[in-house]
Amino acid sequence: MSHPTLQLAQALGHQAGDKRLDILKRIGEVGSISEAARSANVSYKAAWQAIDTLSNLAGTVLVEKAVGGSGGGGARLTQAGLELLEAAQLLNQARAGVLATLEQRAGTSLNLSGLAGLGMRTSMRNQLPCRIQAIAQTTGTARVQLELSNGALLVSKITIESAELLGLKVGMSALALCKATAVTVGHEAQQTRSHNQLRGEVLAMGPVAQGGEVSVQLMPNLLIIGFSDDHQELSPRQTVLASLDESAVVIAVAQ
Repeated sequence: MSHPTLQLAQALGHQAGDKRLDILKRIGEVGSISEAARSANVSYKAAWQAIDTLSNLAGTVLVEKAVGGSGGGGARLTQAGLELLEAAQLLNQARAGVLATLEQRAGTSLNLSGLAGLGMRTSMRNQLPCRIQAIAQTTGTARVQLELSNGALLVSKITIESAELLGLKVGMSALALCKATAVTVGHEAQQTRSHNQLRGEVLAMGPVAQGGEVSVQLMPNLLIIGFSDDHQELSPRQTVLASLDESAVVIAVAQ
């Protein structure tokens, strides 16, 4: 029976985004998912979510049950799980070397903390640098308040487990991601009440016949792309609101 091929690129393409690889490493060290969850300061459910997601990305099983032993059983890494951790370590070493070189260059204008999105390939065209301002937990969900560079606020509604795996804390830098199709652009007076409404000016528009795509300038060098209502007439430099649902905002953080 042939074994599935380990998909390193897919599994490691997200390593800067959360604690999943750290949890995998802890499972290998302690031989227990529950102990790994406790030491990583996440719930048992979040740890299982991390394993499932990594296994999906890797295309093969990374953790298997271990029978017997003084504890009556536990968990251990498969050969694929061990290979994934080895590859992650090598990539981290290479990444650290590149960042050290950039930081040593005098007069660099790069914001290194804002480069989280360079390691991702995603269909989400809106990728907005932000800072976590507040985190409020309700039953099963976390509402994360994000402050954009122009001072505007966005709210992202995610699961508590996702917030744990990302290690979200107030003051952290992050990226707010959302699809252009999730953003509705229109006249201020015609917008329905929403937790996420960003005020800006129309920078560019596509023909209504082609979907009515609108680029909204929130401030210099900060844009959001959405779509206008078929019945609304917009013009360049007109003040508009870009609205989107809390659940449409995805959070990405750097390692």
